[in-house]
Amino acid sequence: MDTATLVTFIVYLVGLLVIGFIAYRTTNNLSDYVLGGRRLGGGVAALSAGASDLSGWVLLGLPGALYVSGMSEMWIGVGLAIGAYINWQFVAKRLRIYTEVAGDSITLPDFFENRFHDRSKMLRVISAVFILLFFAFYTSAGLVGGAILFENSFGLTYTQALWIGAIVIISYTFLGGFLAVSWTDFIQGSLMFLAIIVVPIVAIQNMGGWSETAGLIAEIDPTHLDAFAGATTIGIISLMAWGLGYFGQPHILTRFMAVKSSKEIPKARLIGMIWLVIALTGAMFVGLVGIAYFENFTGSPLPDGEVVFIMFTQVLFHPIVAGILLAAILSAIMSTIDSQLLVSSSALTEDFYKAIFRRSATQTELVWVGRFGVLLIALIAIFLAYNPESTVLELVAYAWAGFGATFGPVIIMSLFWRRMTRNGAVAGILLGGLTVILWVNLDTLLGLEGGIWSLYEIVPGFVFGVLAIIVVSLLDKEPPKDVTDQFDSVKSLNN
Repeated sequence: MDTATLVTFIVYLVGLLVIGFIAYRTTNNLSDYVLGGRRLGGGVAALSAGASDLSGWVLLGLPGALYVSGMSEMWIGVGLAIGAYINWQFVAKRLRIYTEVAGDSITLPDFFENRFHDRSKMLRVISAVFILLFFAFYTSAGLVGGAILFENSFGLTYTQALWIGAIVIISYTFLGGFLAVSWTDFIQGSLMFLAIIVVPIVAIQNMGGWSETAGLIAEIDPTHLDAFAGATTIGIISLMAWGLGYFGQPHILTRFMAVKSSKEIPKARLIGMIWLVIALTGAMFVGLVGIAYFENFTGSPLPDGEVVFIMFTQVLFHPIVAGILLAAILSAIMSTIDSQLLVSSSALTEDFYKAIFRRSATQTELVWVGRFGVLLIALIAIFLAYNPESTVLELVAYAWAGFGATFGPVIIMSLFWRRMTRNGAVAGILLGGLTVILWVNLDTLLGLEGGIWSLYEIVPGFVFGVLAIIVVSLLDKEPPKDVTDQFDSVKSLNN
């Protein structure tokens, strides 16, 4: 790697650590560490949510999928854009209001417990268990992405690359908590936005324009330009079903909870959706244009489609610009991992340590438990990421489906259905989460494959989760009056 590229990259990493130290000095209690004291502006919340959402897979996994299969993979982007808009439009404001009214809840398990006045701790503990389970896989996906970046850019071994990326991310999350994560995500989201626009445009210009680029793609395989080529109904449903995942992602939902006022939501929605649509479009074009550039224009096919963005930075740009663009990939990876570590840490601290073992713990004690929780969860994720054969998109797909099916139905129904009960919520979480786990392993357990069994696991998980909530709630006795009164007060505030 060129020295200028390396220096640019290192300056960026040092800057992140400085932000972590500054945020460390403003973090005084658990609410500050986990939710930033509910004082995020709309713009920061929007880009922070977007950056923590799309992560490294938007610069590695999604372009890789388009590079291998062409436009038939675009339905992931369509589904994500629709899901994100519905989430911002209908969930964000109501969740921000409800979490404050319901005991000033600072985590999702905290909200579920306060929403249903569950004194048994069952909802809190079950929710926290699923958060820790699926975030272990999600975080490991980010670490795999970081390792791919360092391995291909600096000539390191996979193991060395894995540890270097992990140490940087853990450091600023450990120190600064939510404010460090949100501030760095804002910077990282802006950098990702720039990179995802610049790379495909420069590549297309190098090949003489879009008409020439499309012609080069068509020479290899005309079906790469057809969104329906080789697609089945189940395949398109599975790809678009990624949009369902938005309703249950803790690291995205906490951004809604942290906005300083529900009045900031419309501005955040506008900024967030513009950012998301352009980022997804750019990522898909990176993969598509990569087919023309590497398969035809240069005649140097890539052995791994997930490195297409990395290779573009190295062959198209000045070393300093290349360093900035590589920093954008690391930004995408970091912005999700730091959020996931923080939510997992809050689950350990707020939902296990404080709720069950040390109800009288001081705020300083809780902050430090949260910090060491970050270390523990990161080490587990590093262990899961040790397999160099892991692919970013596969790991993300599993964790995304897990969260979407486990928490999505419960979030939506708890915000909008007055008759929902505590037992209904428990049933929805359990059946949604377990369906994802079992569906993924059906081919191994029962030898089932193809047809309906190839459906993305989030679909059956989400459907069964909703059905479980409805059936169990209707069979259960009606919610207590204090629960329904609280629901009515939130409804009136939301209008």
